[in-house]
Amino acid sequence: MSDVSSLHPSKEVGFSMTPSPRLNRRLPRFMSLLLGLASPALMASTAVAQVSPETTPIEPSQSEAATAQGGIPPLMAQAPSVTGNRVSINGISVSVPWMQRQNQIGLADYGLTDHVGLTLLNSNDAQRQPVQWFSSAQTPTVLSAWVQGGYRYLDLTPLQRSHGWSATVQGQTLNLTVPATQITNLRSGNQPWGQRWVMDVSGPTVAQISETGGSVTVTLAATATPAVAQSVVRPSSGLPPAQITSVGQSTQITLPLPDANARPVLFTLANPHRVVVDVRTDHLRPLDILWAPGLRWRQQYFTVGRKTLPVYWLQLSARDAQTALRPIWTDPTTATGITPLQTMAQRWQATAAINAGFFNRNNQYPLGAVRYSNDWISGPILGRGVVGWGNGQVQMDRLVLRQTLRTGSGQTFPIQAINSGYVQAGMGLYTPAWGSTYRPITESERIVTVRNQQVVGQQSVTGDVSVPIPRDGYILALRAYDTPAPALASGTAVTIQSDVVPPSLAPFPHIVGGGPLLIRNRNIVLDAGLEQFGSAFASQAAPRSAIGYTATGDILLVAIHNSPAGSGPTLAETAQVMAQLGSVDALNLDGGSSASLYLGGRLINRHPRTAARVNNGLGFFLP
Repeated sequence: MSDVSSLHPSKEVGFSMTPSPRLNRRLPRFMSLLLGLASPALMASTAVAQVSPETTPIEPSQSEAATAQGGIPPLMAQAPSVTGNRVSINGISVSVPWMQRQNQIGLADYGLTDHVGLTLLNSNDAQRQPVQWFSSAQTPTVLSAWVQGGYRYLDLTPLQRSHGWSATVQGQTLNLTVPATQITNLRSGNQPWGQRWVMDVSGPTVAQISETGGSVTVTLAATATPAVAQSVVRPSSGLPPAQITSVGQSTQITLPLPDANARPVLFTLANPHRVVVDVRTDHLRPLDILWAPGLRWRQQYFTVGRKTLPVYWLQLSARDAQTALRPIWTDPTTATGITPLQTMAQRWQATAAINAGFFNRNNQYPLGAVRYSNDWISGPILGRGVVGWGNGQVQMDRLVLRQTLRTGSGQTFPIQAINSGYVQAGMGLYTPAWGSTYRPITESERIVTVRNQQVVGQQSVTGDVSVPIPRDGYILALRAYDTPAPALASGTAVTIQSDVVPPSLAPFPHIVGGGPLLIRNRNIVLDAGLEQFGSAFASQAAPRSAIGYTATGDILLVAIHNSPAGSGPTLAETAQVMAQLGSVDALNLDGGSSASLYLGGRLINRHPRTAARVNNGLGFFLP
């Protein structure tokens, strides 16, 4: 029996704690996006072949043999493809996108990490992904890779050939049969950073990992020897023992999580074959992967003062960032509502996404700027920081939108905000981007309905009464502000004048708000009070999301989390991290439980069960 403490992750799989040195919105297309949610097959851009309900075996082709030896098969984007969204591994079914093209079978990369046990390694070639699976990081298996429909598929051919896997397609399900192995021992040991669990197996073994509150379950495509099945392995730390359950030809091992900040890290080793699960608070594994042309996935620790902070970010190249980045929100038909970022990104078919602006969690109304293709989905408030992009430029600054209602007789009245959940005494403007109806936000409001630049009616509304928003106009909500009412009789002609301050932000077709502004022109300009954030918010240490812009024109989508010691970054520490990442401009976004970073089907910065629902985000789209 080997000592579990001898398996040092930094030597085995590259673990390190070394700090770094540094839509037109209502177009029919959106409805097709919503209808296409249920199946990744509906989101594929190539021709999709109809699949017979009969089982179809898949054998590696000659071109795949070249892939297994490290070569890249010819580009096959023109060939018909088959896609599905269920994978059954030795009878255990999971929801993972897969694609077959010319006898190549690809699984979404997160399916291979979460449900097979592969470890992704650093890569500078978007078409070649080195992985570690019962091998060393120095001699990895290289899988060909391609991105389609928002997922990055990794070819299974080298694994099929090396380990005797077989694959068949039945409808939307890919059936994988892998050789069953045996668990010969289970042991545990305390480490300075947490708890290590080691499962000795008789050969390369598929390992699936899942988390629930307070525990992690590892499912191995292996049977347990009688001695292992009847054993009681209790950590010396006093945590509950591992629970071992046989499920057909598989075995489930449930392990305790010592605290809310601990996460499991699974990796495999060879000679002898082992599945290792480290439960640790410093669970980030440094990574640098060119995930697709123009899109790099990175994560590592940064040191700010005495804190070591885990940082996850997506780097969007200057060539692609401005044309492929778009605001996204819960539902293309309304500005209101909240949903998990993962759901939002998949609804819009975004390849990558980050949460963005603030919102009221109670009524689910937006509290900040969202401008899509020159149309205000939600207006800016309180002169807070925004990012605007398009027309070959990116700008971050504090934004004020001044809007004035003018009657035909020349009377003018200020508009407080457009399509916003932020309310004060005054007049709010609500367009069809808000939704098909408007419900009063305050106890009693006077609603003025305008169609084709002419007032068509007024009414006092209280309670839960909904007022239609005309598709050819808008409504004005008067709150404790009756002054304009006599001037807005039916038949009155009205226009709206809008001025953007600073004017340099006016030409940008896309704008998303957050705040406070962190960096401008390489200088830290953090001033939470200036943007009317409270002192408690300004000093709070919590997970953060942010967006940065580099001197080379790259855009950075960044999530920063709690240090292994416990606390997350303050706003000042967030600004310092963004500067270390090379940002010449940077903006704080909504944070805390909202901080979510999505890539290719999963959140890369946190477990989905810990992520709150959000109102809007930034989506990155690939063809």
